[in-house]
Amino acid sequence: MDGTIIDSTEAVIKNWQRRSIDVLQIYEPKLANWEYSISNDMLINDKDICHAEGLIPKEFGQDAVEIPGSRVMLEKLEQQVVPWAIVTSGTQPLVSGWLDVMQLAHPKNLVTAEDVDNGKPDPACYRLGAKKLGLQMQQPLIIVFEDAPAGVRSGKAAGYTVVALNTTHTLDQLVEAGADYIVQDMRSVSLKSWNPTTGEGELEIANALV
Repeated sequence: MDGTIIDSTEAVIKNWQRRSIDVLQIYEPKLANWEYSISNDMLINDKDICHAEGLIPKEFGQDAVEIPGSRVMLEKLEQQVVPWAIVTSGTQPLVSGWLDVMQLAHPKNLVTAEDVDNGKPDPACYRLGAKKLGLQMQQPLIIVFEDAPAGVRSGKAAGYTVVALNTTHTLDQLVEAGADYIVQDMRSVSLKSWNPTTGEGELEIANALV
């Protein structure tokens, strides 16, 4: 999601550049007192996290930008009915919020932080994504797009081909993580063909950095 479809770095930075008590006042008003803020600052449960992350796109949506080429890719996947999923370390409200704000295609299948016990680089999230797509037995047909070393390692550990985007981490970091291909952004990736009957397609990678 982040780093492959959108870049919400500025929005996230702005969201958390607040005093702890101010953050609590927005997300959990009943806890917004100095005694709680000082002594229990990190005590926040999963529901609070989902609620907090879900507000970020609403409050700071203007600070997010599309990764170049991502909208075109998602539209082609939808038009040609290619099975795809978002597998992210973010929460469901955060993902849905960004897709709504950016007016991007919503996947029929989604794996978020709430769905797995261990996050990336554990491969469980990508294996779950493949299972939701009905592709768990067809590893050669699964391509993972990632921007972070932990995500690259997760995709590789699951046994899939990984295309890394050089959007948020250095080229050396992505090479070390084991990416099969590295591109600048989604403009270097295009879907040339897709056969819904056989479940096979052709993906072209141009101007690869590695």
